[in-house]
Amino acid sequence: MAETQYTEENIRSLDWKEHIRMRPGMYIGKLGDGSSPDDGIYILLKEVLDNCIDEFVMGAGKTIEIRIKEKEVKVRDYGRGIPLGKVVDVVSKMNTGGKYDTRAFKKSVGLNGVGTKAVNALSAAFTVESIRDGKRKSAYFELGDLKNDGELEETTSRRGTKVVFVPDETIFKNYKYRKEYVEKMLRNYVYLNPGLTIDFNGEKFYSENGLKDLLEDNMSKEDMLYPIIHLKGEDIEIAITHSKTQYSEEYHSFVNGQNTTQGGTHQGAFREALVKTIRDFYGKNYDASDVRKSIVGAISIKVMEPVFESQTKTKLGSTEMGEGLPTVRTYINDFVKTHLDNFLHKNTDVAEKIQKKIIQAERERKELSGIRKLARDRAKKASLHNKKLRDCRIHLNSSKNDRILETTLFITEGDSASGSITKSRDVNTQAVFSLKGKPLNSYGLSKKIVYENEEFNLLQAALNIEDSIEDLRYNNIVIATDADVDGMHIRLLLITFFLQFFPELIKEGHLYILQTPLFRVRNKKETIYCYSEEERLAAIEKLKPKPEITRFKGLGEISPDEFVHFIGADIRLDPVMLDKAMSIEELLKFYMGKNTPDRQEFIINNLKVELDKVEE
Repeated sequence: MAETQYTEENIRSLDWKEHIRMRPGMYIGKLGDGSSPDDGIYILLKEVLDNCIDEFVMGAGKTIEIRIKEKEVKVRDYGRGIPLGKVVDVVSKMNTGGKYDTRAFKKSVGLNGVGTKAVNALSAAFTVESIRDGKRKSAYFELGDLKNDGELEETTSRRGTKVVFVPDETIFKNYKYRKEYVEKMLRNYVYLNPGLTIDFNGEKFYSENGLKDLLEDNMSKEDMLYPIIHLKGEDIEIAITHSKTQYSEEYHSFVNGQNTTQGGTHQGAFREALVKTIRDFYGKNYDASDVRKSIVGAISIKVMEPVFESQTKTKLGSTEMGEGLPTVRTYINDFVKTHLDNFLHKNTDVAEKIQKKIIQAERERKELSGIRKLARDRAKKASLHNKKLRDCRIHLNSSKNDRILETTLFITEGDSASGSITKSRDVNTQAVFSLKGKPLNSYGLSKKIVYENEEFNLLQAALNIEDSIEDLRYNNIVIATDADVDGMHIRLLLITFFLQFFPELIKEGHLYILQTPLFRVRNKKETIYCYSEEERLAAIEKLKPKPEITRFKGLGEISPDEFVHFIGADIRLDPVMLDKAMSIEELLKFYMGKNTPDRQEFIINNLKVELDKVEE
C-alpha cells in the first residue's frame, strides 16, 4: 500500500466562519430539523436571545420582541445597543465581545464570545443593527461573509439591538420552527427574569413569581401534594413540591438564566441538600430515593464566569461560585439547610404531608424490592441473549451511560419491522427495541406492573430510567409503528405507559413518532416517497405520465435499502407534546379510561370534520 504523504501542503488554517460551518456541532450541538427542542435552529435563537437577556440583567431594556415567520427570525431588544464602532467585529471576529470585561457582565450566560458569530456563520442571511446615541449602524452578511457594511446614520428610534437571520438550509435541512418549543424557551426566560416582557409574534410572556410560576404552569393544582415552597436568596432561587401521581423525581435547573437540561453540579447539590435537610428535620435516616420520590423541583443560581461542559451550555461543570466564594455544593447546601428547615418548622401541615409521602414511598419500595430484584435479573438475562434490544455501538463500547445527544432508540413491533430498521440503521448511534405484540394498557395501574410485565420491564431497563431519567441512555425515543389502526393503537398504549410512569420524558421532549412514507411514486428516472395524499398527488403530477405507485401497508414491506432514507439525514419525526390545557390524569382518563360514550362522541365528531375537509 502506498504511503500517505504528510507535508506542509496537508496543513490548512480555517478562518472563523469556515471552522464553524465545517464543525457546527462543536458550537450548537446537533443540527436537526426543528422536531427536537435541542435542535440547532433553537440554539441559534437562544444565542441571540442570551445577549438581550444580559442587557436586561444589567438594567437596560425591559422588553424583547421576537418575530418568526417561515424561515426568518427577528429579535429586537431595547438595551444599550452594541458600541457602533464594533458592530461588525462583535458578530464576525472570534474572541471579541463585552463579556470578557467582567465589570460589564458579572454573571452572564455566555462568556466565550462565540454565540452570535455561530449564528452569523450558519445563516444564509444575517443582519445586525445597533441604535444608540441617536445613531444607527447596520451590517449585512451571507454565510458569514460581510456583504454590506452600512454607514452611520441619524435616527430617532429607541436604542437597542436588532438581529435578523435565516438559518442556512444546506445545514439545517427541511427545518421548521415549532411554536411550542419556542414558547417553552421564552417562558423559561421570563420565569428567570421577573419584570421582563417577551413579545413573540404578538403574544406576551411575563412572570412575577419566577420559579413558582414555572412549577404552577407545569403542574395542575390537583396534582400538588401541598402549595409550592418558594425560597429566594441573593444568587439562588428554589421551588419545590411533591406530585400526588408522578412516580419519579423531576427537576428544572438553571445557571445564569441558562436552562441546564442535563443538570450538572448545581442540580446534584440541590438533590443532595434536599435529602440531608429533610433527614435532619425529621431526625430519621430515610433512604434518599424515598425522600426524592415524586419531588418536582426547580433551582436557579448565578455563578461568576460559569464553566459548562459544551458550547450549548446544557450541563454545568463549575464547582465554584466565583473567586473567593464557597463551592457550588456548599452554597446550595447551606441555603437549603437554613431556609427549607425554617419553612418546615413554620409550616407543620406541609411537613406532615411530606413525611407521610416519604413513609408511603418507603412502604412501596419495600413491597416492590423482591419484584424489582427478579425484574433486574430478567432484564440482564434478556440483554445477554440480545432478545429485545439491538443496542448502538456508543453504548456497547462504553462503560458510561451518559445521555448523548445523537443517540436514538426505535421502539417497533414485530420481527419484519424491527428487522428492516435494524439492517438500515446507523449502528453507531441508533438502537432498536422490538415489542412482542401489543403492550398492556397501563392506565390506572401501579408501578408494580412495570416490573411484572416483561415488555415494560425490559423497555425500562433498556432506557435506564428505573429511578430517574438523569441517566437516560437515549436522547430520542422514537415509536416506529405501522400507519394503520393496529399501529396507532400501539402508539397510544406506549404513550400511555410513558405518561403514566415517566411523564418527564415527554415534558423534556424525548418522545417522538416516526413518520414513514405511505406511498412510493416512481418512473425510470426518479423516485418520490410521499407521506400524505397531497404529496402523492403532487408526485404524480410531477412524474407524469402514469408513474408506478406503491402503497406501503406496513414497515415490514419497506426494504432496508429504502428504509435507510427514512431514518437517516432526512428522518421525519413528530414530537409527542403535552397540552397545557389538560392534566395528565385528565388526558389518560379520557383517552384510555372507561368513558366509552364520551370517547365515541369525540371520535364521531372529529371524523365528521376530517370527512368535510376531504369533500372540500
